[in-house]
Amino acid sequence: MVDTLDGMTQHQSTQTMKPATAAKKLGVYLEATPADFREGVVSRAELNALQTDPPQWLRDLLRDGPHPRPVVAAKLGVSIAGLARGGVTEALTTEQIETLKEQRPEWLERERTTQAEVRKEAARIKKRNAERAASDG
Repeated sequence: MVDTLDGMTQHQSTQTMKPATAAKKLGVYLEATPADFREGVVSRAELNALQTDPPQWLRDLLRDGPHPRPVVAAKLGVSIAGLARGGVTEALTTEQIETLKEQRPEWLERERTTQAEVRKEAARIKKRNAERAASDG
């Protein structure tokens, strides 16, 4: 039994992830990545290398898009659900995001207000909980 365990500890498999997971961690839209990225697997070391020293395709995607919905939502200051309510269901480029910011459609202003209220309420609850913890302690 000890021999089996000893053999197991010496063998360490390389941790890999699906391209969708790697794209999510990189903050890029999977469908806009190169085919060899989409069709392969990404090791933890490869992901770290992409984050540390991104190749040109990744730098271009991060700068210009198209961006996945979580990134679009963050750049617009709204929630992902707010994007959907506003009719934005696809990835957007940086240029499209900037155009929306300039045009300031009604839905965007409404969702930004909602998001600000949500953040304010979350901060209030966090403060209240901290005060309770301090008085209980």
